Amino acid sequence: MKKFLVTMLIAALSCGVLAGCKKTEEAAPEPTTESEVVSDEKPEPVAEEETKDGMQRSYLTGEWIDKETAKKRPVAIMMGNTNESGVLPQHGISFADIIYEVPVEGEATRLMPIFQDYAKVEKVEPIRSCRLYFLEFASEFDAIYSHWGEVVYAEEMLSTYNHLDGKSNELSGLTFFRDDDKSAPHNGYTTGEALIKGIEKLGYPVDHADGYEGHYKFAEDDAPVNLEDGTDAVVVEAGYNLNKPWFVYNAEDGLYHRYQYKQEHTDAINGEQAAVKNVILQNTECYDADENGYLGFHTVGSGTGLYVTNGKAIPVTWKKDAVTSATHYYNQAGDEITLNQGKTWVCIIKQKYSEKVTCYASEADFEAAKAGN
Repeated sequence: MKKFLVTMLIAALSCGVLAGCKKTEEAAPEPTTESEVVSDEKPEPVAEEETKDGMQRSYLTGEWIDKETAKKRPVAIMMGNTNESGVLPQHGISFADIIYEVPVEGEATRLMPIFQDYAKVEKVEPIRSCRLYFLEFASEFDAIYSHWGEVVYAEEMLSTYNHLDGKSNELSGLTFFRDDDKSAPHNGYTTGEALIKGIEKLGYPVDHADGYEGHYKFAEDDAPVNLEDGTDAVVVEAGYNLNKPWFVYNAEDGLYHRYQYKQEHTDAINGEQAAVKNVILQNTECYDADENGYLGFHTVGSGTGLYVTNGKAIPVTWKKDAVTSATHYYNQAGDEITLNQGKTWVCIIKQKYSEKVTCYASEADFEAAKAGN
């Protein structure tokens, strides 16, 4: 049975001896601009334009989408993820372009789905309270941040950031609602239409500022990232203690399908299982944020992790220079990685639990490991 612990991959970062993880990815070509014509020479060929036929690449997925939608700032929404009554299945998870999963208190995780075309989302539920590190991750995408309340230590940054708060009297009944069929605090929800009304009410800019360059580097249409020399990763366990999630690669659709709490992770709106093209597992130091025992993460700095796509995994290092700057991920050669076009799930892992992140070469290996525990 091939079972590869993340500690083995992390070791490869320092010694470079892990078999199958020596491939150096090619950096995505930088877009070029037209040069001025000098003398009688013809201008250099121009790289594939950022827009074509009314379409533009999504900053979140790298896929071609409507130009007007692509230029809009996304919305990031706090979402509960416990198995308490009324929480699962969540509404709206399958519509998200990026999902962050990060531990909160009591070994639970909380999700932050990020939506590009949020206007089309029928419902997002349950909405939960803010933690500072989620806000810091949302800022990396220039996202409008939506939550229902917050911990005290996050108030300072929230006061300077474009956010929608469910406890606000201005937005109650306009953007945020309570589901009478469920119990608080697990019954807060919003809709795409309601989000638009809230953003208009507070006067937040809806489009990215001129010059916005996005977060990730994505593969070109005809050049997918296959990580040929990476470690086999048909099944990936994130190592969280409570929901014990895992992702299974489906070679037919090329996606990683998500499971947690011993079952498929589905959307209450359409019954679809959450599935993504890319999985990033980022090992990060945590700390006690205040005297009330709330958790914090050191999002600024550097560390190790994994990038997983198309059935393979490679070790990466991550670096974030400032609170609101983007986190960048680098392969063993020191080059920034290129993601495949599509959705991405980012798991922030407590550094002390990083050894629990596990990749399996097959579903059979995964099942055998579970049976042996």
